[in-house]
Amino acid sequence: MTVHFPTVLPALANRNFRLFLAGQFVSLIGSLMQSVAIGWLVLDLTDSPLTVGVVQGLGAAPILLLGLVGGVWADRLDRRAALLVFQALFMLEAAFLTGLTATGHATVGWVAAAAIFGGVVSAVEIPTRQSFVHDIVGEVHLVQAVALTSTAFNLARVLGPALGGVLIAAAGFTWCFALNTLSFVAVLWALSRVRVAPGGAGREHPGVADALREGVAFLGDSPAARAIVVLSGVLTVFGFQFVTMLPVLARDVLHLQSSGYGGLVASVGVGAATGALSLGVRRSSGGPRLVPLSGVAFGLLLAAASFAPTPAAAMLGFTAVGMSMAGNGIASNSWLQRLAPDALRGRVLGFYAFAVLGLAPVGALLFGWAAEQFGARHALALGGGVCAVVSLGVLWGGVLGGRPAAPPARAGAGGAAGRGAQAKSSPPAFP
Repeated sequence: MTVHFPTVLPALANRNFRLFLAGQFVSLIGSLMQSVAIGWLVLDLTDSPLTVGVVQGLGAAPILLLGLVGGVWADRLDRRAALLVFQALFMLEAAFLTGLTATGHATVGWVAAAAIFGGVVSAVEIPTRQSFVHDIVGEVHLVQAVALTSTAFNLARVLGPALGGVLIAAAGFTWCFALNTLSFVAVLWALSRVRVAPGGAGREHPGVADALREGVAFLGDSPAARAIVVLSGVLTVFGFQFVTMLPVLARDVLHLQSSGYGGLVASVGVGAATGALSLGVRRSSGGPRLVPLSGVAFGLLLAAASFAPTPAAAMLGFTAVGMSMAGNGIASNSWLQRLAPDALRGRVLGFYAFAVLGLAPVGALLFGWAAEQFGARHALALGGGVCAVVSLGVLWGGVLGGRPAAPPARAGAGGAAGRGAQAKSSPPAFP
């Protein structure tokens, strides 16, 4: 029997989403190559696991400071036009790193400065891009679109690090940064051809402070949304930043070269892509209980993978870690988008980005310190244990297993955000 592809994955029947996904995929391969190159370059320059964690964390530090405001702007910008500008700025960052390494002027300070610049752009780009997915596909295919976007990211996580590791060994760091610069041509071309109504432009908006208060009020009135954001923050600090320690684990524990390190990172992507694609084909986020369940699985698997005795066992273990991490991210993102009123979606995703990326510097520093004090294996195992225990507490608490009531409309909520929150129907009942 012939299966039509759009029947299996109906989100791909949307031309705009296909363009968006294809452009993101090509660009993500380059970005993941750059991420590998930065981690290995800093380790090569300093021979310090803590410095690797610091520099990786600096890339997310601006999201800690500006991510919530970025969510406010995501609700009021023409999202497609804004994304074109943001991607061009990322392209400039990659070109700057290309020039530094090509001329022999790369230092930890310059690499850190580039990471901070990228983090400032990301503070607004991330909630804008995630809200843009909803603008393209609507709510009907949202879960599948989020899953397919995650699949693209994680396939890029397989290809990008593997290619980056080979390029570092064969040609040096410059080629990684140069190819990433070129990869942004694809996403800029794709976004220029997407045709959707402006996502946030043209509406009446409250001031930034009032807009932030509306987002905080929504989380205060929605125990389920609040639990997802808080748990995401815990997993970020104690678990998801394990990737910043993979260079240390690869070189100092498993005694791998740069190509082996790329393979270790790629194994995370293989697992994550598998988990994301399986959710996409099912067209379901698996219910809200998948959020804490996948958190428990992630913590236990991370602790187990950290003590893998051989490179092959480590790659197998981190494949499973990637699968559980992707399941948690897709479930968290899609359920938050379903819970959020249309006019507050950018702000809610801004809080999510704050938890997942803004708190990343804390996790990177924590892992870097723990690795220097106790070794990389014990640092990863302790972090995994914390993730499993906290996720189990959320699961037992039952907040993500009931049927949440719609957050009450708050008197005095100004502008379009207040009207949008009242006009939207109640958050979907949990199964």
